[in-house]
Amino acid sequence: MRKTIIIILTFLSLPVIAQKVKTVEGEYTYHAPENVTVEQARRTALDRARIQAIADEFGTIVQQQNTTRIQNEGGESKTDFFSIGGSDVKGEWIEDIDKPEYAISYDQNMLVVTCRVKGKAREIVTAQIDFLARVLRNGTDDKFEDDDFKNGDDLYLSFRSPVNGYLAVYLIDADDNAYCLLPYRSQTDGIYPIEANRRYLFFHIKEAPQQERAFVDEYVMTCERSPEHNQIYVVFSPNQFVKAADNTSDDRLPRELSYEDFQKWLAKCRKHDKDMNLRRFPITIKK
Repeated sequence: MRKTIIIILTFLSLPVIAQKVKTVEGEYTYHAPENVTVEQARRTALDRARIQAIADEFGTIVQQQNTTRIQNEGGESKTDFFSIGGSDVKGEWIEDIDKPEYAISYDQNMLVVTCRVKGKAREIVTAQIDFLARVLRNGTDDKFEDDDFKNGDDLYLSFRSPVNGYLAVYLIDADDNAYCLLPYRSQTDGIYPIEANRRYLFFHIKEAPQQERAFVDEYVMTCERSPEHNQIYVVFSPNQFVKAADNTSDDRLPRELSYEDFQKWLAKCRKHDKDMNLRRFPITIKK
């Protein structure tokens, strides 16, 4: 009996040790194609530097899928063999410790951006919740998924989760302002509950459930300069959490806070909730 108890306690403690937050560092050099702006290149280099830092610390999971396709053309059989490879890092970025450092240069007229990062990351030891989120432009069906907006376009978001949980959605603009898109402005409890296996369409009054229409906000994308690069953060957890503390500075805009305060809130939430999932959607707005 004593041996059995020791074995069980040791087994249960393993995930806690494996998910300890660690300090990691990484660097990535991105050679940008001609049609990529400096801001886009900086964002790509930053994302890949973080991925590199996580991979160096926790490693990657390499996957490969083989497919054979047989076609009959004119009485003759044609066989094609496909091999699809890929890899996923075995961790997730929690927060920056130091501000990312960039070095921008040009090599034979090609933009080159090197980014170096230092931050905190956590190893992923269990499968994350595979929710579906799509940013939609000027349409409510998933076929309208897009990341390229024009001034005056409508913004919608579709969402579906396999489990019950809670959702928050933020937009980070080009001036590092963080706007809370969900929960809606008139919701005072700071949370938005999600039912499993139900498709949600946000930011559209007519297609919202009758009991929710009174507080639904609709959004039109605008930009002062073209192009403008924004990011949409979709934060979901099966565990209850409350949105960041924010304020209203303009009745025409969602509630807002600084990007720095938003990142502090997000990092704190993710440190205490290993089940919290985050997905970022970069979007571009042009005049």
